[in-house]
Amino acid sequence: MAALRGLAAALNTLASALESYRGRDRLIRTLGYCCQLVGGVLVERCPARSEVGTRLLTLSSQLSHCRTVLRLFDDVAMFIYTKQYGLGAEEDDIFVRCVSVLGNLADQLYYPCEHIAWAADAQILRVDSARWWTLSTAFWGLSLLLGIARSLRMVLTLRRRLRGPAVAFTSRLPRSKRRAMEAQVRSEVLTLLSNVADLANAVHWLPPGVLWAGRFPPWLVGLLGTISSLLSVYQAGRAEATTP
Repeated sequence: MAALRGLAAALNTLASALESYRGRDRLIRTLGYCCQLVGGVLVERCPARSEVGTRLLTLSSQLSHCRTVLRLFDDVAMFIYTKQYGLGAEEDDIFVRCVSVLGNLADQLYYPCEHIAWAADAQILRVDSARWWTLSTAFWGLSLLLGIARSLRMVLTLRRRLRGPAVAFTSRLPRSKRRAMEAQVRSEVLTLLSNVADLANAVHWLPPGVLWAGRFPPWLVGLLGTISSLLSVYQAGRAEATTP
């Protein structure tokens, strides 16, 4: 009976996540990278099951294509977020403000480049899709690099505050505020790890000759993507659990 209740709760949580665009995107992303991980391992390590591995890699490619099509409608939401953030006047740290503004700009430019690349592959536009895929990947990588810099700065700043002289006097730092700062540190560390994993893949998808571009086997791309996706799912779950 307890197992049935647990299954019902899990199904309700899944259904709730699938009701939102972000929830569906996280699920599709995680499933796609998991298929690439397992498929890549089967193709490379298990010749007897290479056909199954090939099918999983095909499924992973189709799920990635699905996400690309869904992102055709993300420009407006990104523009509204960029406009609301503006120049980051609410940020106390000038470095965090600068990298956040530049990251928003990179994200905003990423979408139209990807749309043009997709339209070229679909033969809607007669342009070189490879050039636009490279440009969109470069903007994605730049956004990730700026996100890493931001998370590093936030972690160092928060830890400095937690360990500073003023923290020695508990009356100056309420327990609730301390817990909030510690939770923010953990969140930034997870974001940092997720962005590092994605950045490794982003470089892999750049043209040959750029660092380790093109050198990752499919299973390693799937592993890095799965790590990043699971971290994102975990953070989203934690955020929903703490939301009143």
